[in-house]
Amino acid sequence: MSALRWGRGAAGLGWALWPAGRSGVLAEEGALGSVWGCRGSSSASPCEQERRRDWGHAELLEVLEARVRQLQADRVSAVAVKRLDTTRLPEAGGAQLPRKAQTAAEGPGLELSGRWAQKLDKEKHVMQKRKQQLEAKLQQRAERRARKQQLRVEPQLQSGRLAARLQRREHRGPWEEQLAWLLQEAPRRLSLEGPASPADAAARARREGQQQRLLAFLECCVLAGQLPLAHHVLVTQHGRSRQRGALTLPMYNAVLLGWARQGSFKELVYVFFMLKDAGFAPDLLSYAAALQCMGRLDRNASAIQRCLKQMAHDGLQPQALFTSLSLCKEDQAALLRALRKAEPTFSAPQPPLPVSQLNSSPLLREIYNKDRPASYPRQHLPLKTLQGLFQQQLSVEMATTITVDSVEKAPSLTTEVLQARKTLQGLRAQWEAELCRALRETKASEAHAAREGRPTLFPYLCLLSEGEFAGLLLQTLQALPPQGESLLSLAQQLGLRIFNRHVVQRKRLTEEVRALERRYFKYLHLLASDTQVAVSRLPRQHWEALGAPEAPHEQPWPLPVVVQLGKQLAEVLVQTVRMPSHLAERQGSCKLIPVLYHVYSFRSFRQIGILKPHPAFMQLLATAAERTMTFEAAEVPMLCPPLPWTSPHSGAFLLSPTKLMRSMEGTVQHQRLLEGCPPAELHGALDALTQLGNCAWRVNGRVLDLVLTLFTDKGCPRLGVPAPPSEAPRPPADRLSADASPEQKAQLRRELAHCLKVAREMHSLRSDALYRLSLAQHLRHRVFWLPHNMDFRGRTYPCPPHFNHLGSDLARALLEFAEGRPLGPHGLDWLKIHLVNLTGLKKRDSLQARLAFAEEVMADVLDSADRPLTGRKWWMEADEPWQALACCMEIARAVRAPDPAAHISHFPVHQDGSCNGLQHYAALGRDSVGAASVNLVPSDLPQDVYSGVATQVEVFRRQDAEQGVRVAQVLEGFISRKVVKQTVMTVVYGVTRYGGRLQIEKRLRELSDFPQEFVWEASHYLVRQVFNSLQEMFSGTRAIQRWLAESARLIARTGSAVEWVTPLGIPIIQPYHHDSKVLISGGIQSLTFSNSGDASQKPNTLKQKNGFPPNFIHSLDSSHMMLTALHCYRKGLTFVSVHDCFWTHAADVAVMNQVCREQFVRLHSQPILHDLSRFLVERFCSGPRSKNVRVSRLLDVLLSVPKTGAFNLEQVKQSTYFFS
Repeated sequence: MSALRWGRGAAGLGWALWPAGRSGVLAEEGALGSVWGCRGSSSASPCEQERRRDWGHAELLEVLEARVRQLQADRVSAVAVKRLDTTRLPEAGGAQLPRKAQTAAEGPGLELSGRWAQKLDKEKHVMQKRKQQLEAKLQQRAERRARKQQLRVEPQLQSGRLAARLQRREHRGPWEEQLAWLLQEAPRRLSLEGPASPADAAARARREGQQQRLLAFLECCVLAGQLPLAHHVLVTQHGRSRQRGALTLPMYNAVLLGWARQGSFKELVYVFFMLKDAGFAPDLLSYAAALQCMGRLDRNASAIQRCLKQMAHDGLQPQALFTSLSLCKEDQAALLRALRKAEPTFSAPQPPLPVSQLNSSPLLREIYNKDRPASYPRQHLPLKTLQGLFQQQLSVEMATTITVDSVEKAPSLTTEVLQARKTLQGLRAQWEAELCRALRETKASEAHAAREGRPTLFPYLCLLSEGEFAGLLLQTLQALPPQGESLLSLAQQLGLRIFNRHVVQRKRLTEEVRALERRYFKYLHLLASDTQVAVSRLPRQHWEALGAPEAPHEQPWPLPVVVQLGKQLAEVLVQTVRMPSHLAERQGSCKLIPVLYHVYSFRSFRQIGILKPHPAFMQLLATAAERTMTFEAAEVPMLCPPLPWTSPHSGAFLLSPTKLMRSMEGTVQHQRLLEGCPPAELHGALDALTQLGNCAWRVNGRVLDLVLTLFTDKGCPRLGVPAPPSEAPRPPADRLSADASPEQKAQLRRELAHCLKVAREMHSLRSDALYRLSLAQHLRHRVFWLPHNMDFRGRTYPCPPHFNHLGSDLARALLEFAEGRPLGPHGLDWLKIHLVNLTGLKKRDSLQARLAFAEEVMADVLDSADRPLTGRKWWMEADEPWQALACCMEIARAVRAPDPAAHISHFPVHQDGSCNGLQHYAALGRDSVGAASVNLVPSDLPQDVYSGVATQVEVFRRQDAEQGVRVAQVLEGFISRKVVKQTVMTVVYGVTRYGGRLQIEKRLRELSDFPQEFVWEASHYLVRQVFNSLQEMFSGTRAIQRWLAESARLIARTGSAVEWVTPLGIPIIQPYHHDSKVLISGGIQSLTFSNSGDASQKPNTLKQKNGFPPNFIHSLDSSHMMLTALHCYRKGLTFVSVHDCFWTHAADVAVMNQVCREQFVRLHSQPILHDLSRFLVERFCSGPRSKNVRVSRLLDVLLSVPKTGAFNLEQVKQSTYFFS
């Protein structure tokens, strides 16, 4: 019987086969039982099952060998025993066997033993062979596993010549000789290299995304101290023919620079071997790495000279190492040591002086004219105070977060509240420990994957400690709303916060913070009220004159990396954070349940993944009622004047990274345009943003107290104070009966959906107000600043999102200038006019009539100031009630002062443009009729373009009604300024007839006495008449709009996005492209997100066409605002803006109005449309593609610039109501 055939019973047979007394029987038996005894299914992998089976065979072989030895030793005795037993049988009472039977009993037994031994020998030979094969296989696997985990250093080269050079030890000289030979070797592209860039746009985008991720991984490895891992991944990718084609020169340079900083020359030469093997020629950064490595190692001069000689042969100059590369001071010092060793007289070139760079825009000539006197304003605080404020802001940014007390009504400290807080504290401590453990496991898993030669998240997880990651995750958990948050949005926020913390931490660990402090203290001498400087300059000019340029900025991570990192951390949070079930159910056990759930929901007809907190956890937070909130440092106003903007990536906050031009994450085209622009061309925008950020603010305490009174009670939605969740509508309490009709069920579902929608909206509004009011309370007795940046059109915005002057009426009323100025002889009049403007009651009256009206209602004004919540409440009827109330309080203080002209006022007075978009169109087309409609022409009374359009529409309606048009007859008496205002206002910004119809439909539905069955037909009719009226009144405007739209359409059809340069020199590109899909798979959900700003995709023709007219006008109104800001700053005024609404002190309104009009005239005196045509022709119609049919058509359109009218721009200077 073969051993393999009875192997299934080996678990029980093992005892019989082993000789008595043999050691280790139990262990071996157990092993046999595990292999042969059970027939059930196994969860082990096929590889593991095969390994166990082979080991079982080996163990069985040992059993069989022991049996063979037993049989050979007992062969003779066995026969004797049989004979003895046979002879004894009769004695036992049995019959005696015949002789033949005895012989038969002896003979076959001996033959059987011989055959048995032969089979066992054969089986032994087979099993020994299998055992040897198994051992060899296991050894190979162990070696492969060890090789995978071992970081590779020596590259695998494709070029036989380079590989032979690397491997031939007898011909290899010193590593310096190898480097010199490599630099002289001409680069060659190899035939087996990866494929060329795919023609398909989607494949090309994927390839570029992979390249960005790999480059970011290598750079992050270098920063995180994981340089050997970066080298290992680069070697692995280079050794794979399919991946090698995707490698780029910056990837090799990133690792080169890392080895150079460590002074590892051998590894550096290995990278040069790969660089040459890939067919790349070393660039300036490659040479810089080699030279600084030799400078750190103090290599001999001959090696350095050979390197410099090859540089010269490649057309590269040593001076460019210092002027063209952004290297830190240590790198530059090592470079200088190497160069001076080869050329002792070499000296590093000095950076060009900022004064030698001049802006070419004629509009800015006066700003940078040194011959004309300027009285730049200073801060109202002394030097010591500003230095102390700098230290406070530096502490906030180094901590990366700030904790603020909430203004929510504090609960009574009952036993329930105290117990909830204690429970939360214990859970958070437990969660932090669990998160740290889970993060260590995640990091180990990512490190293991990286050692296989592919980029992972491992280096990003090394940038911060586990404790910092855990704190960030718990902060994220605390801020989740009850309805949850999109996993994609949450992942992106987490990734960006990690990047910001990493940037701040890097600056903390270098000399950058101390250098910043020294430089900023010198800079404050320009701003402080009690210091003097030798030369009065703009803040940017003064900052640049104080020292060398800033250290190289940190490149942002690719958006897929940001999202993937955030997603990984969010998943760790979901899987780790748990709470006892008895918190959810009073009868529950001590079993742990998740705090976060991953669910799917529909948002705008799209299914998205949401992380939703457990209701029991939200109830625990509500019960604990902790009165603190945590904000990122960059989300809060600054406590000291911001850094002046000096480049596209340097300015605003002290340490927190801030973009000059805000854009969607992942969009790089704007940054590339800015970095490619000559620095001097951006000076106008940089200086305007710096001036806006230098305005000091303070909180209006009296208004804040009143708002908090309403907020902590039940809110007041009519005044813009959101109600608490307790005031949200409740769904019907009664349940439907079982026999309810489908209509009743549908009605209930609609009511539930409505209640849920309203509750979510109320929660969102309440949270927004809570953030704003809590920050206002936090900053109540402080001076603060709002750094600014701009969007891709040049429009400016404050960087802190929650508390600024761009918000609602309530947000604006909470702010006033920190520096006060005497009202002077006319300041009080401007306060009164401003108050009437805020009420919206006298829009078509003259300034004198508005002033007279203010005197008439002075009793109501004073009553509002003295008894805002208990008096006649006149201020509540205003269009902007909270700003009106603040103005009433300021007027009351002024009129009650002994000398109103000497009263120090901090109140900002606004001057608004009159339909500013149409003003720019009318000025571009020199349209006399349109100019008169939007107050470009002097008049005794303000012209109201909305009323004018309504009047013209009424004329058309009356004509149609007389001809029997039914809808025109129905609309009699319903056409008003309010019905057409929104459409007229937005048509200049590209609203379509469809969008205009929806706006008018909404207004008609608000009219209670209008027959609702005619709303749809009436809105169609009215939008057509509004567009016809605008065509009649603004013929020049419509012609320019059509020309811009058609130009953009044809540009997009040639495959390019529309670009232009503003009159102040800001380069602009429209970020409208077809979406590129990015997939991040794995985990609890695969994320797919679109990036419409990806410049590698084809432009979206419709969006490019519809977006160009309004975006171009926005770029003009931002240019006008920046010019006004710079000239007001030169005159010593405080100036801020909300797009086309300009703010200053009451005493300075007249000066600001004069500057505003002068700069509008100067702006539109330039040939703006012809300059635009010239730029577009040069950009899109020149070069080889000019013979293309589409390009020829585009050229014809671009050259047919709309003709202009005869309007005289100088009239604007005398127009009282241009801005009023």
